[in-house]
Amino acid sequence: MDKNQLLGIITDDSKLDGAYNIRVNGKLEARQTNEFVDIKTKQDKSGIDIIIKPNTKKQTISVPVAITDGDIVDKVYNDFYIGENADVVIVAGCGIDNCSSCSSQHDGIHTFYIEKGAKVKYIEKHYGHGTGSGKKILNPETVVYLGEGAEMTMNTTQIEGIDDTTRITKAVLEKNANLVINEKVMTNQNQNANSVFSLEINGDDAKAKLSSRVVAKDCSVQTFVSDVEGNAKCFAHVECDAIIVGNAKVSSTPKIIANNPDASLVHEATIGKIAGEQLTKLLTLGLSEAEAEQEILKGFLK
Repeated sequence: MDKNQLLGIITDDSKLDGAYNIRVNGKLEARQTNEFVDIKTKQDKSGIDIIIKPNTKKQTISVPVAITDGDIVDKVYNDFYIGENADVVIVAGCGIDNCSSCSSQHDGIHTFYIEKGAKVKYIEKHYGHGTGSGKKILNPETVVYLGEGAEMTMNTTQIEGIDDTTRITKAVLEKNANLVINEKVMTNQNQNANSVFSLEINGDDAKAKLSSRVVAKDCSVQTFVSDVEGNAKCFAHVECDAIIVGNAKVSSTPKIIANNPDASLVHEATIGKIAGEQLTKLLTLGLSEAEAEQEILKGFLK
């Protein structure tokens, strides 16, 4: 699979419009800026600064990464500065095609500074492919600072093919800020996936909603850890739903700390196999058991 195919999978469109920064095998491949968005290479370490001007609307900024070689360890620090009252979409993610016997790894540390009243929709997809014995490893870290009245929606998806991943997400919310995180993870064979969330809610009337939907198949292992601290009159809801297929293992560990009497914090977790009545219903429609199972899993992760 070449770089264009990988980029197409993680961005849903291999032809990028708007501002973008494309990284391939640890190096800058292409970059485009415009009057609303500037992208600068960091001078002190690997990575970029993305500066989005105040009041910028209807702009999509893409920062995808593709790795097509083995024996690569790529670590980047990308900082996003979103000006007041901006409303933008940011598309990230990494695709790895590894046909070698050596591991390939990408660690992307993304930090968002979202100013007062700004809105960000963040889309991140991870995908692995390749016939080699070398591992495909991704360790994304996302740090979010939400200013007063700022909003962020994060849609993160691990499609398939990643052998090992640890996803770390940290967020600090100020007054009236709103954070929504939708995570979807698929693992199979002997893959491992760890999701660690830490939310610090400091402002009155701030809200956070975290939803994690995971499917663990074969002998894969997934862990989900959430740490939510409410320091003001705020609301947070954390939900982890998991389906286990085969001999996989899933664990969910919540930690909730309310340091304010008006902090309302909720955690829910559901872990189990596919319900028998779901399979039976689809089998009566003429699907085989394998086909019915696939339809249920697709709908669960949709």
